Amino acid sequence: MGDVADKIAYFQAITGVEDADLCTEILAAHGWDLELAISVFTSQNHHPATEYASEPTTSNTPPTSTNQPPAETGLVAGGSVGPPRLAWKIITLPFSIISGSLGLISGAVGLGVWAAGGVLSYSMRMIGFNLGRNGESSSPLVSISASAAEAMSFVDSFDRDFGSIRPSFIAEGFMDALQRSRHEFKLLFVYLHSPEHPDTPMFCERTLCNEALVAFINENFVAWGGSIRASEGFKMSNSLKASRFPFCAVVMAATNQRTALLQQVEGPKSPDELLTALQRVLEESAPVLVSARLEAEERRNNIRLREEQDAAYRAALEADQARERQRQEEQERQEREAAEAERKRKEEEEARERAAREAAEREAALAKMREEKLQSLGPEPAKGPDVTQVLVRFPTGERKERRFQCSTTIQSLYDYVDSLGCLEVEKYSLVSSFPRTVYGSQKLALSLKDAGLHPQASLFVELNS
Repeated sequence: MGDVADKIAYFQAITGVEDADLCTEILAAHGWDLELAISVFTSQNHHPATEYASEPTTSNTPPTSTNQPPAETGLVAGGSVGPPRLAWKIITLPFSIISGSLGLISGAVGLGVWAAGGVLSYSMRMIGFNLGRNGESSSPLVSISASAAEAMSFVDSFDRDFGSIRPSFIAEGFMDALQRSRHEFKLLFVYLHSPEHPDTPMFCERTLCNEALVAFINENFVAWGGSIRASEGFKMSNSLKASRFPFCAVVMAATNQRTALLQQVEGPKSPDELLTALQRVLEESAPVLVSARLEAEERRNNIRLREEQDAAYRAALEADQARERQRQEEQERQEREAAEAERKRKEEEEARERAAREAAEREAALAKMREEKLQSLGPEPAKGPDVTQVLVRFPTGERKERRFQCSTTIQSLYDYVDSLGCLEVEKYSLVSSFPRTVYGSQKLALSLKDAGLHPQASLFVELNS
């Protein structure tokens, strides 16, 4: 009841006060605490013991049932007590608040005693004692509201007095029971219990605990019961305008947290009479319940379809994202491979260029060296007695011949071979055949004449390993 308008409407439905301004003032005076405002108001204006003290103990008139069309109504308070005048309520409001506060303190003490007993009962249930009907354990007591506590107390009291063959009254407050019936697409069967009424024991034993009727109610309705001696049961008796007891009603959850009163059965009834009335209201309400169930199923199907579509979309999106990631990874791999190949190509190209440059530098150095050595030899002398004729054979079979002064050193012969550029190696020796003589580094300073090569010599080039 979080909305102000809903609180005002609910307060009007429970108390019967039609003046919306007065309801607003009362709720505001109680800090918009709906339960507190209703409790204070009802304690000031109504009391179960006095309300029903004047009820006749016997009735000579035959039992009657009141059938109402299934129209949406509020929980309109009944009884002969009309709404108080505005001026009087304003004057008595502070006293009502004080009185209500004292009543709340007293109720809190009683609730504490009940809660202690509930904790003990819950502990016994947890170890297997105090089983409910059909051997099933009762609902665990964890954290319950005052209305649920009253409902549980009613169920326990009914079981003690009349046995466990009864409608499956749920241990919840009226509004929770109404919401449960909405969710289960059933009507709500309401029984208001008047312990002091003389017809109550026989009605409970012979009618309300009849096995056939119990099976029909449990199968087709959500059942809720309350004692008119308790707060919520008394409020519901006012709202449903209960004038005779025993009292049964069938209500349906409607919009805006209101209810539709479909059937009320007042006074003692036989099992067949009550069963007939319930069957009739069930048949009349079947199209509405079926329509609500179909609409709910359609909503669930639509929700499930949207969830499946969303799941399929997410799966497709994830698959697309996975493919995109795979494509990007493949593209990145190809780019890395292309970059690596380009790097290697550049390195190889640079190596080739460097090798070519070094080769060119070596060739230029060799050419310069050959030119220098050729220049150092001077012009070839003409034939004469002091001129030595030298023949040089290369490993390739090529022959070269030149004249030198007999005073020329062996080193000049090496310079001559180097200047020709016929060898690819730098280490070699000049050797004579008969007798075999190697003119190595020890003999480079000897003249041709001193080395025995004058007037002519035949040498071959021997490559050094």
